[in-house]
Amino acid sequence: MSSLTYDLTLAGLSVGSAAALTGIGLIVTYRATGVLNFAHGAIAMVCAYVLRQCVVDWGWPLWLGATVTLLVLAPGLGVVLERFVFRPLAVLGGDPAQTLVASIGVFVLLVGGAALLWGQGAREDAPELVPDEPWGQLAVVLVLAAGVAAVVRRTRFGRELRAVVDDRQLAVLGGIDADRVAAAGWAFGSFTAGLTGVLLAPYVRLDPYGLPLLVMEVVAVAVAARMRSLPVAVVVALGIGAAQSQLTRLHPSGWGEPLLQAVGTNLFVVALLIAALVLPGVGTRDALPRTATARVPTPPGAWIVAAVLFLLPLGLAGRDLHTSVQVPALAVILLSLVVVTGRGGQISLGQAAYAGLGALFTALLAAGRFPGLPRLPELAALAVAVVLVAPLGLLTGWPAIGRRGLALALATFAVGVGVSRFVFAQPYATSGLSLGRPAGFDGDRAYYVLELLLLAVALLATHALRRGRTGRALAAMRDHERGAQAAGVQVPSLKLLAFVAGAALAALGGGMLGMGLRAFDAAAYDPVRGLLWFAAVVVLGSDSALGALAAAALLVGLDAGTRGGVAAALIGVLAILVGRFPGGPYEALRTAAEHLRLRRTPALTPVGARARARLRPAPPQAARSAPLPTGATATGAVATGATAGTAPGGGRSPASPSTPTPETSSATAPAPAAPLLTARHLHARYGGFTALDGVDLDLFPGRVTAVVGPNGAGKSTLFHCLAGTLRPARGTVRLGGRDITALPAHARTRLGVARTFQRLAVFPSLTVSENVRVGAEQGRVTDPGAVERTLRLLGLDGPVRALPAAGLPTGTLRRVELARVLAGSPHALLLDEPAAGLDSAEVAALARVLKALAADGTALLVVEHDLDLVAGLADVVHVMTAGRIVASGPPGNVLNALGTAAGP
Repeated sequence: MSSLTYDLTLAGLSVGSAAALTGIGLIVTYRATGVLNFAHGAIAMVCAYVLRQCVVDWGWPLWLGATVTLLVLAPGLGVVLERFVFRPLAVLGGDPAQTLVASIGVFVLLVGGAALLWGQGAREDAPELVPDEPWGQLAVVLVLAAGVAAVVRRTRFGRELRAVVDDRQLAVLGGIDADRVAAAGWAFGSFTAGLTGVLLAPYVRLDPYGLPLLVMEVVAVAVAARMRSLPVAVVVALGIGAAQSQLTRLHPSGWGEPLLQAVGTNLFVVALLIAALVLPGVGTRDALPRTATARVPTPPGAWIVAAVLFLLPLGLAGRDLHTSVQVPALAVILLSLVVVTGRGGQISLGQAAYAGLGALFTALLAAGRFPGLPRLPELAALAVAVVLVAPLGLLTGWPAIGRRGLALALATFAVGVGVSRFVFAQPYATSGLSLGRPAGFDGDRAYYVLELLLLAVALLATHALRRGRTGRALAAMRDHERGAQAAGVQVPSLKLLAFVAGAALAALGGGMLGMGLRAFDAAAYDPVRGLLWFAAVVVLGSDSALGALAAAALLVGLDAGTRGGVAAALIGVLAILVGRFPGGPYEALRTAAEHLRLRRTPALTPVGARARARLRPAPPQAARSAPLPTGATATGAVATGATAGTAPGGGRSPASPSTPTPETSSATAPAPAAPLLTARHLHARYGGFTALDGVDLDLFPGRVTAVVGPNGAGKSTLFHCLAGTLRPARGTVRLGGRDITALPAHARTRLGVARTFQRLAVFPSLTVSENVRVGAEQGRVTDPGAVERTLRLLGLDGPVRALPAAGLPTGTLRRVELARVLAGSPHALLLDEPAAGLDSAEVAALARVLKALAADGTALLVVEHDLDLVAGLADVVHVMTAGRIVASGPPGNVLNALGTAAGP
């Protein structure tokens, strides 16, 4: 028994050594560049193929092939990727959204290229670089880990690496060549990927799909090490490898035998699920490309062309028609990504799992093998399968509530891999399973007609999620998640809705694909295909239903009409170029066409303009339609909104101050008896730094309270505690008599506590009026007239109301953000540096509007560096230093004291 334990431990250490190599490479690349290299497994696969090509096909000596592969090809590939793919993205701003998609694009490109060059079949004759015993591999791992640690801690390059990781821009200003550091990181990461590939290839299946997925499964060791600690990654990898090997000794019996055996042989997958779903997330920044400009409307002719193209297969026959059957089904699956990614702005690398579950459940229901349910006709089985799979969207939707960016990418990928390994790959679920077509639709042509009908239903459902209140809320969440929360959007519920709807559509498409193929094929839904589908949707326009249709036709058509791998290679190239057109090439072409059309619009001569002015005089309200207000227009806007009103439900109408003349000043109003919003003994810490140390604050209706102080004084932390974006370690926040300390931002907005942001929180894909409508729909009260009154108050009721927010001047966007907040009829308004980016005339106009709001009874808190604005606006000023309020009082007294203290 002891000998068996020893032998199994040695075998486990061999597997763990390869996993440790992967972890070392991923961590070094991430620390040097901030990129989680999803292409690591694909690079390993390419290097394994190249070594085999050199040794087996060309007859090179093993040492020569290994030298060329590991010391030339692998690091050279890393340098090329850094120089031509990721460095341009860093120059453009280093958006983690684009780097993630580009990394997946490299993965897809290398997989497709390998399928083109070496075919899709498995190779069993990969050369063995290190003997089949763990000591050599373990020695390689330990030497590499020790060498990297020594370089990082004891050399100048290591100090430069740590500086670039901490702050790349500051490191560049300090004279460090960040590009050289990034290139070295990529070269070393690719070297470790190549070494992993050539070590694993003799003992696993060498094909374009299997080895990359196997390497991606062991990313768990890097995530468990928080993408920082090499010793932790090595220990975790060796521990999981040894444990997985020891579990092969277990031979359970009973109903749980297949599942326990699956866990024992896929312990790295279990670790990936735990690391991605349970451990704190890695990389919390946004991970999806958001269109920088508003979408250009799709011309009706494009839909006519798409309809004609999808009807053309009805005239085909034989193999061509049978191949075309896959297109509508795949289009429905890709529409699920449009809902989750394009509409909801959430990354999802696991949609292939939901598509496969849809096909599997449909087959089980049609065969009468689904527990607790009778045998159903195929069409009814498909409908029930969709209903059963939709709630499973919570598997990825629930992690999305608290995760974004790389953390969400890993979580959704882990779910996809877990379903593939523990459901699709298990004989107890899929053995002997066949899938027929509905009665009356057995032929390819008849079934294609049925698919077109189901595709039309899916398109209508996708369109419904784009329109109306839900569509605007989804767009707001996609464009600016925190801004959407501040507008009252219930972001957690909306994320769950997006993932559940996406799972339902994916299940529908997966069931359609299974019936089209007349079988459940687990390989059609493996996680690598999920990455390909995600990349295809993103590069062809993630917010475009037409893009999904085009992607489906492209993927099926190219793979059927050419060698396998062409479609993947093409999608990979487009994904690598995603930084050049974030909305996809389709979006770029439509935008260019729109610009060309606008340039060709004929312009009137001065004589023609005067003639048109005489024939069609300007309307009386034209004076309010200027996109940038002067002080006079803002004053006029306040005056025009001077009618007091009461909103339904007893609340004040938004943007309807009772005494809104420019001379009105909240400073003359008597002090109210009770505060509206109170903070007591607030404490907050960031690591070892105390940001708030027992802060008390009162906001009164009809009064403007200002907080000033140096950078780092705790002003922003106090603001976030009041707004609900940060929960204090101790202390309470009350609205009236209600404790709201634990309530999130959107719940506080619906109670009447609204906020603006220092960095503008507008939704660029929505028009000005749609931005304001989001605030009116999600705010404290529902008032049909709130949007119009608010637009009128802030001078946005002219032509500017129909313009997309993207590209508007800063002054106009400040008014748009304030209008959106006011449309929800707040009791308390929190303003974070509202004058940032405004000129003197715009600041004066803003001050008049804020005074009018205070005169109408709103409690205002202003965090501002412009002391002139504070002096002319505030009733009381609080000075913060080192997390405490050190002075309070009327602005004249406090600001004069500050000026005296700052003098010589």
